[in-house]
Formats: sequence, C-alpha cells, structure tokens
Amino acid sequence: MSEDSRYEAVCSRDARFDGVFFFAVATTGIYCRPSCPAVTPRRGNVRFFATAAAAQGAGFRACRRCRPDAVPGSAEWNARADAVGRAMRLIGDGVVDREGVAGLAARLGYSARQVQRQLNAELGAGPIALARAQRGHTARILLQTTQMQAAEVAFAAGFASVRQFNDTLREIYALTPSELRAARPGRQSRFGSVASPGASGGVPLRLAYRGAYDTEQVFDHLAHRAVTGIEELTGERGARTYRRTLRLPHGHGVAEVSEATGAGGWLECRLHLSELRDLTTATQRIRRLFDLDADPYAVADRLCADPLMRALVERRPGLRAPGAADPHELAVRAVLGQQGSVAAGQRLGGALVAVYGEPLPAPSGGLTHHFPGAADLADASLSEIGMPDSRRATLRTLATALADGMVRLDPGADRDATEKDLQRLRGIGPWTAGYIRMRALGDPDVLLECDAVRAAACRMGILLQDAEAWRPWRSYAMHHLWNGGDR
Repeated sequence: MSEDSRYEAVCSRDARFDGVFFFAVATTGIYCRPSCPAVTPRRGNVRFFATAAAAQGAGFRACRRCRPDAVPGSAEWNARADAVGRAMRLIGDGVVDREGVAGLAARLGYSARQVQRQLNAELGAGPIALARAQRGHTARILLQTTQMQAAEVAFAAGFASVRQFNDTLREIYALTPSELRAARPGRQSRFGSVASPGASGGVPLRLAYRGAYDTEQVFDHLAHRAVTGIEELTGERGARTYRRTLRLPHGHGVAEVSEATGAGGWLECRLHLSELRDLTTATQRIRRLFDLDADPYAVADRLCADPLMRALVERRPGLRAPGAADPHELAVRAVLGQQGSVAAGQRLGGALVAVYGEPLPAPSGGLTHHFPGAADLADASLSEIGMPDSRRATLRTLATALADGMVRLDPGADRDATEKDLQRLRGIGPWTAGYIRMRALGDPDVLLECDAVRAAACRMGILLQDAEAWRPWRSYAMHHLWNGGDR
C-alpha cells in the first residue's frame, strides 16, 4: 500500500487494515488503528508505521479509545517465509523474553546484528522493541482483567524489573500501572468481574480476528479430531466450549475457548496457567490453533478470481485453516493417522495419551493429561498401541528427530527445509510432511491432494492443476474443498 491508500483506509475507518499498519498523529502524540472512531486528522499530521513498536519508538502513545495494541496480528507474518516473517512469529511466541536476541538469532541462523538490521530496515523497530511492545500489551491485560499486584504483573508479563515495567507503561500509555487499572471501562473489567488469575478464575482474554469467522467449521474440525484426555468440547452446537491442556515453557495450562463470537470480532478465551510468565506464549499458541491472524479479505479476493472456487468461498465466508497449539503433538498425531480414518487416528491418539501422557496435577473436567513429549516417545516400545510395527518405527524415528532438534517445528522454522527434513525420515511421505507443514508451521499455501479433496473438486468441476492461481492461499482453498461446500 502507498501512504495515500493508507490514508484513504483511515478516512473510511476500514477495519480490514487493523493490525496491518498503524497511524500516528503528530499534533496529539497518539497512534491508532485504522478503524479508530476519532475525528480523522489532517493528512499532513499523519505518519504511518508497520508495527505498534515502531510507533512507540517514535515517541507516540497508544490511543485509549481504539486500543491499537489489541488488534489482530498481521497475516503477512504468517504468510511470509523470509527471515523477517520467521522472526515476527518467534517474537510473538515469546522467544526474545526467554532467550534474548541471541537466542532469536540462533534460531534464525543469522547473527544478532543481521537480525537487528533486517527488522529495523523493514519494520522500524528491532527485536527488543517489538518484544517490549508485546510485554506492554500483556501487562495491560493483566492489570485490567485480574486482581494481581503490580509487581506480580510486571514479572508475569516478562519484564526484568518493576522499574522497567513502570517506565514502559508510562511511555506506551502515558499512565502509571494504577491509573491504567483504574481506566478500565466502567471501572469494571470488560470481561465481567475482575477475577484473580488463580486456579479457579484463570485469565480472561478477548482474542481479536478480522473479517468474518466461521466458528462452526473450526469447532467441527477440532471436535472430529479431539483426543481423549487432552481435549474436549462441552455444550451444545453453536455454544460449545473447546478445552485443551497446554505444555508451556515454564509450566502447564488449560485453555478454554467459546464458540460464541463477540460483536466486535473476537473469541472469548480463558487461560488457567500454573505460571503466568507463560501468558504470552499460551495466547499466541491458541491464536495459531484458531487461525485468528488470517486475512479473509485477501483470501477471498484471490480465490474468488476462480469462478468455480467463488461458489465455495461465498457459501462459507470466514473459513479458516486451523493450526496447532503444540507442533510436536501435531506431528505425532499426523503419523498416528497415516493410512487411516480421522476416527482411527483419534482412537490411537487417546491410547497413546493414556499410556505415555503426563498426568495433570489434578484433572480438569475431561482433561487428565498432557500429550507425551517427543523425548518420552523416542525410546518407547509403543507395544500397547494397536498399530503396525512399521508405523511404530516411524513414530519413534520422528520423536527422536524432534527431541534431538534434527527436525524443527517452532514458529520460526524454515518451512521448505523442515518439509525436506521430514521426508528424509523413514515412513514419512509427501502427504504427511505437507500436512505437518500446513498445521504445525501454519503455512497458508499447502495443497494436499487427498481423496476427499479430489472428490470435492471433481463434483464442483474444479481442476486441481489450476491451483497455482490460488497461491499464496492454497491451504484455504483446500479447506473449502475439504468441507465440500456443504454448510
């Protein structure tokens, strides 16, 4: 987009671009999302930024009306396979907070200086500034939705000290932590009563998305594949709650996501965490699982250029390509489901969890275990699991490669290299590697030619050899075909 087209989006308050770019007003010192309802500023007073961190670095504070730090993430970072896109995904997962810039650079295969230069050149902010903006957003959520003490919030959000926490909030919001807490809408949390983030209440979140969102499709997809012990869906269709366990860097957790969507474009989520330091990581993993940073407008524009695909897109606006909350778990489950039905893979997953899963300290409804880690399966006999010996060997080979780091499935992994590494493992072919690439790595441009996809394409008169025109959104095209166009 040019600066003139960005200004047009601001003038029309176009929510499609929330999170894609930010604008700041020189006369007020405030930065906003494009859809901010405030009076449109004069063109000469407006500056544009690729990230909230860049706007903050230029001395602007976040608008208290439109809350630009709470927009959906840019779909560009999910689609891009270059170093900047990979870096943004890793920063979102909390790598800089846990491992520093050196850890981020090591995962990307570059020097810290190169990473700093690339991010500054393209985004106007380096990795520390980007991580700092994310910590500020996390701190605001905790201050306004829990009763935690300010010092507890500081360390839970990832700050190294209370002083750093105070200085950052003053700079980003022009408020002290106490003033920021008092500024919550109506002096009450917008999530209802302000609860303690303990075992009972959890941390309530509103997970924003852009455009339409087909909750029925996503919840059906998860329901058909839910593994007993680590996942469950409760409630009636249309008002279901998806619950699952999470294995996190500092502890463990349980996530609950409601099927009912908010009028403002969000899913209601509650995270029960043993360590609040894992809040950012847990949030990002749930966002990837539910594909909340997708750009349905860009997907529809590309796919609707094909007249036959247009019919499918118009039947299911807002269809998403679900990702994974735990990439290693997804890879193991992909192998369990090889050459079998979804139900068979689901049954094998439940058996694996029952024998090798790590029990929760206390069951939570139907949730009783964490999915077994790769190291736990690398040397396991797996004789208790009813599947062919060849697949047991493949499962052990995959688990060993994941545990040893020979195959990387973190958000910043090189997708092409990872797919090749997977196919070098005995027993893993192109379809399984592609499925892992699509879901575990969140690649929006994967087309798996399974029987269901071919049958749906044939029924619609769609030629799969024309799929090159669907790039870079072939994963979404495949999900449209997978769903068969039936509501």
